[in-house]
Amino acid sequence: MKRHLDKLGAAGSVLGALAAAPACCLPLLAAVGASVGLGALAPYQGALTYVLEAFVALAVVSAFLGFRAHRKWGPLVLAAASAAGIFFSFHVSPSQVLVLFSLGGLVVVAVWNTIEGRRSATCAQQSSVETRSTITCPSCGHQRTESMPANSCQFFYECVGCKATLRPKAGDCCVFCSYGTVKCPPKQAEACTC
Repeated sequence: MKRHLDKLGAAGSVLGALAAAPACCLPLLAAVGASVGLGALAPYQGALTYVLEAFVALAVVSAFLGFRAHRKWGPLVLAAASAAGIFFSFHVSPSQVLVLFSLGGLVVVAVWNTIEGRRSATCAQQSSVETRSTITCPSCGHQRTESMPANSCQFFYECVGCKATLRPKAGDCCVFCSYGTVKCPPKQAEACTC
């Protein structure tokens, strides 16, 4: 449900603006609203303004929840600016252009949050860190599965077969990255750059 709040907020804001737009100040929105059948709601225009504001607030709350999930400031800032534009136009100085741009901003936020949500979900699926790796000794070929440290690299490893001390190859951070079947957990975490 949380993933669909931004879409609900944006769609509700657009419909609310079409239904609540006064014909005297926002004629284009009022005409479009009337043409899609929302003209019948004209007697409830005052109450519809509150419905519009509730949907705009829902869109901003959803943008904040999206920010908490993927840590991208853009959608949150755009949602706040769009909400401010709508509130300004409906309560301070009616501006049809500002309302249209603000509604467009809320739609962009809904799409942007959807894309970022999918990207961060994909990253989370890929970020399951493996903690075991099979090391193959380059000297004797002996293999052994070992547990890797979760938050550090292991620079030395003594082979159980030939007692050789293994060190990472040039460019690698640890013996698991050089001789293991799985890279170390810090390197695995670097692979996902969301």
